[in-house]
Amino acid sequence: MTFVYKDYDGLGLATLIRNKEVTKEEVLQAAIQEIESHNGALNAVNNKFYGDGRVPRSVESGRFEGVPVLLKDHLQQEVSGETITSGSRVYQHYKGKVDSSFVKKLKSSGVAILGQTNIPEFALMGITEPALHGPTRNPWNVDYTPGGSSGGSAAAVSVGMVPIAGANDGGGSIRIPAAFCGIFGLKPTRGRTPVGPSYGRNWQGASVDHVLSRTVRDSAAMLDELKTTERGAAYQAIPFDQSYLEIMNKPMGKPLTIAYSTQSPIGSDVDAECKEAVLKTAKLLEEMGHHVEEKDAPVDGAKIAKSYIHMYFGEVAASLRGMEELLGRTTRFGDVEPTTWLLGLLGRVTTAEEFVLSIQEWDRASYQMEEFHQQYDLYLTPTTAFPPSKIGELNSTGFEKVLIELVGRLGWAGLLKKAGMINQIVENSLRRTPFTQLANLTGQPAMSAPLHLTKDGLPCGVQFIAPKGKEDILFQLAGELERTELWLPPVYKIKNHT
Repeated sequence: MTFVYKDYDGLGLATLIRNKEVTKEEVLQAAIQEIESHNGALNAVNNKFYGDGRVPRSVESGRFEGVPVLLKDHLQQEVSGETITSGSRVYQHYKGKVDSSFVKKLKSSGVAILGQTNIPEFALMGITEPALHGPTRNPWNVDYTPGGSSGGSAAAVSVGMVPIAGANDGGGSIRIPAAFCGIFGLKPTRGRTPVGPSYGRNWQGASVDHVLSRTVRDSAAMLDELKTTERGAAYQAIPFDQSYLEIMNKPMGKPLTIAYSTQSPIGSDVDAECKEAVLKTAKLLEEMGHHVEEKDAPVDGAKIAKSYIHMYFGEVAASLRGMEELLGRTTRFGDVEPTTWLLGLLGRVTTAEEFVLSIQEWDRASYQMEEFHQQYDLYLTPTTAFPPSKIGELNSTGFEKVLIELVGRLGWAGLLKKAGMINQIVENSLRRTPFTQLANLTGQPAMSAPLHLTKDGLPCGVQFIAPKGKEDILFQLAGELERTELWLPPVYKIKNHT
């Protein structure tokens, strides 16, 4: 047979290998060729587990035996003995101590891990432009970002380097790059996938690990492999004993009732293309027989955003403190990127009272959304408020750089807080991506589906949020949508590149 690697998703490649129509070695070599062909233009893979005599192999047999994957270069996907930088020069020589529980589960599915993908420093941004490794570019147009923080994984999957790549999502980091790269991304329910053994919770439970994929069935099958109940973890998801892969292929038992909104929860602008993506999807859903109604989620978007940012500040401050053991000294300005340092300083001036009140806001929103879902099966919004930005477009201005450096060096974060700058920071940070944080804070599953292409030829995703524990509904609906004309085909060939 003539084997065309990019014609197959992960399950398709596994079937070929199992039926001995192609060998594992042929598949791995095809994947490596794709990485080598495209990575120079995209800068998606920053650490390769092959070359110099290294040959990646499947560690175990399983459903995805022999299927090449990439991991996110993040401590939550730590690999024993491998460099894992988390996008920061501080960690550029750090070697993983153990396989994370996520990596162990991934390996048990039979995959062959080929390397790690680029992320912003500490996975903090919705773009992937770290000072350490440089920017990752979007295969649909290399002048634009693939999003973040799982931007390297999204670009690699979108162009066909691998069918599946590791990702995690603490505020949209699976869904944002999925939306920008025209692929599928689902954030599971809090506690559905493993977080150990180095952590019992990530970002107070806001962050969850899963994968990015070109096909819905790969995501569903991989969640079948990854789902677990970790006894030592802080959170366990509502048990689901069936197969997501089997469920996604079953027709809906009844039409869904779906609420939708195109309004930013923080009152900021939403681009017309992102609104159109939702309205087109709503019309399609009605044609498919589902009931669709315009209705905003019953939460205070401004409070949700502020509570998210308080957690964000605190987590960055804790990360900087945790670096001190690695450095053997107190962390200081210059160890990390200036914006990261400023976020850490803001974490140090955030009080314990503010932090607790923020977590209480998460819980309040969780109950409000559970009541909302008594009437609506799903909540539909744009994944992002704007299409992808250009590389460097969101860089700080000259004045902002001077201000950040001044505040960082002199430790004046408290003055920014007293001056009422926190609300401005919230709006600046979330203006382009205000829709995704809600599901992180409430612990609900949510997905981004590739259902719109802008007039400039850039993907624009739509987001669906489901009640806790109901990934099965998301997979079922995604399976239906994947068979429609709105679903974007893979890009495969890098555009706007010579």
